[in-house]
Amino acid sequence: MVPAPPAAPNGPRGRVPDFFIVGAPKCGTTSLHKTLSSHPQIYMPELKEPRFLASDMRPREEFADGPREVGYPRTLEEYLALFDAAAPEQRVGEATTTYLWSSTAADGIAALAPDARIIAIFREPASFLRSLHLTFVKGRNETVRDLRNAMALEPSRREGKHIPRGSHRPQLLQYSEHVRYIEQLRRYQAHFPPARLLVLVYDDFLKDNEATVRHILRFLDVEDDVPLDLVSTNVTSSTVRSYQVKDAVHTVSTGRGPISSAAKAAVKALTTRRLRHGAISTIQRRVVVAEPPPPDERLMLELRRRFEPEVVALSDHLGRDLVSLWGYDKLD
Repeated sequence: MVPAPPAAPNGPRGRVPDFFIVGAPKCGTTSLHKTLSSHPQIYMPELKEPRFLASDMRPREEFADGPREVGYPRTLEEYLALFDAAAPEQRVGEATTTYLWSSTAADGIAALAPDARIIAIFREPASFLRSLHLTFVKGRNETVRDLRNAMALEPSRREGKHIPRGSHRPQLLQYSEHVRYIEQLRRYQAHFPPARLLVLVYDDFLKDNEATVRHILRFLDVEDDVPLDLVSTNVTSSTVRSYQVKDAVHTVSTGRGPISSAAKAAVKALTTRRLRHGAISTIQRRVVVAEPPPPDERLMLELRRRFEPEVVALSDHLGRDLVSLWGYDKLD
């Protein structure tokens, strides 16, 4: 085991991360964050995606001070304070999946932590975009439920048109930008040498989650044989049946508003906390959310043909046969 380097100085700046999981989303990064957090030699903040080092991730002005932005750091001091609880001997890291998409994050990370280690995870483009779109729909960043139609809006949305009212970060709705894998990778290679850049594919987690995690631990120069709380990787997003029902359930569960407060008080008087939580979870599972629709195989084939050059280029760049792994050698 290579000895851990001295911790970053705790001067006026505070502790600086030693490693960054930069993305991509829907590639098992949430599971990885939870698993790594269980390692005694690693510290990761509870806030999984601070987003601070990506200046192009800022929300629309009308949402900048909204409730969904509470808790996210706005200054360097607030960002570094996320790591104050780390022990001096621990590796410190954070995981912001849009750092890979961002055109500014690599520069920001390099300026703050030039010796950091970077972990990037890629996924087959068509399945990735489908999963990302489902997540955006569920979170109301997207209101167009059909992926083909949503992607067709990219040019007009680039001009600020057809932006969903509740979309905090409409820049993320440029779906095609998320799969510019070579461009994304080169931004990090411009700042970090190969020994400090670990590139994985989502299939590694699916094939052997534990072996992949222990490979990451070796990359981070921490003990790779300690017991871990391995969290299964499952990135299939559900979808929302009705936003109105979702809002109603949320309103009652939080007790906001005079009617919901009265209803919640009555329910509390008649039930236990465990039963209430169970009932809300059941309603969420059976009424609010639904299984995602099956993929549009025609669209999936069109996307694979469209992004085949990107997959071929990434395969050549990494010296790994992603063309066969992802089935791009069998396109009609």
